[in-house]
Amino acid sequence: MYQKFVLGNAGVEIIEGVGALNGRNAVDVTLRDGEKKTITTKNILVAVGGWPFKPDIPGIEHTITSNEIFYLKEHPKRMVVVGGGFIALEFASIMEGLGTDVTLMYRGDLFLRGFDMDMRTHLKEEMQRNTKIDVQFNTNPTEIIKNDDGSFTVVDQNGNKVECNQVLYATGRKGKIDKLNLESAGVKTQGTFIPVDKYSKTNVGNVFAVGDVTDRMALTPVALMEGHRLADTVFGGMDRPVDHEFIASTVFTNPEIGTVGYTEEEAAEKFKDITVYKSRFPPMMHSFPKSENYTLFKIIVDTKTNKVIGCHCATDGAGELIQGVAIAIKMGATKADFDNTIGIHPTSAEELVTMRTPSYQYKDGVKI
Repeated sequence: MYQKFVLGNAGVEIIEGVGALNGRNAVDVTLRDGEKKTITTKNILVAVGGWPFKPDIPGIEHTITSNEIFYLKEHPKRMVVVGGGFIALEFASIMEGLGTDVTLMYRGDLFLRGFDMDMRTHLKEEMQRNTKIDVQFNTNPTEIIKNDDGSFTVVDQNGNKVECNQVLYATGRKGKIDKLNLESAGVKTQGTFIPVDKYSKTNVGNVFAVGDVTDRMALTPVALMEGHRLADTVFGGMDRPVDHEFIASTVFTNPEIGTVGYTEEEAAEKFKDITVYKSRFPPMMHSFPKSENYTLFKIIVDTKTNKVIGCHCATDGAGELIQGVAIAIKMGATKADFDNTIGIHPTSAEELVTMRTPSYQYKDGVKI
């Protein structure tokens, strides 16, 4: 429906079927009724997205992914979620909020790999203190057993067992390229993904790729941006390379994580001299019910230019908050610009413009 409304109104011919490349200038399409047709073209865009990955272990066929969870016919009383990325954490939080007893299993020491370490640690502490989610690190399922009553038993590498009604795997995604016949056009792949340049061009001059299949930044708004810039460049007479710097994102957990720019670890490696500001406090909205929720704000500054190069928030509504901050950082706002901005009182967000004293600094990439 969305395709017909948006693309159809733009004069795009829509053919519903399964497509595969046939050389550099043709696409073979198998229609829903089985009929086949070949379309010749000057340019080809691959935008097939990704697909959930599940490891090959006994009983994996009994598990679901983020695709199937939306079609459950019954509310599971107990669920095991396997994974440590934002998809695993978000669904664990959603299901716990719906009243499901959730066990989260992750094979590593700490979830959200690639995010700022302070945010990762803070979220772990808040989840363990304020939710009923049983978070199990260094835990890797080795077998899924389907019981006679329809329930499941998840067995980990140490022989520990967890009984549940549903098992959700969120252990990564792969590019959905297996039936595209990319080799017929000579398109190079890396694993299950398609490498592209800053104009979303593959190694073949007239074949392009955008979105999750390129393994750049797997976010819906990013895929839209990549497609828009490709259209402007190829058909609009513009020079619009893709720009992935300072893209904001949110992890919808409890609390939410809002982030834009470089993590502390990335900033120290790239900019060498950085100044870090941090503030952790109980937000006012939780003070009257006397809950043990804490908010964490963090600003990372390039010491040489005074530009803010990273901002990370763990608080209620972090996603709404970080969007405006992302505009400022994308425009090149300095710490002085933040300091010159009057805060809105009483809000948690005013902490972003009232942090004056650095928590610590890095010199030549080393914390001092």
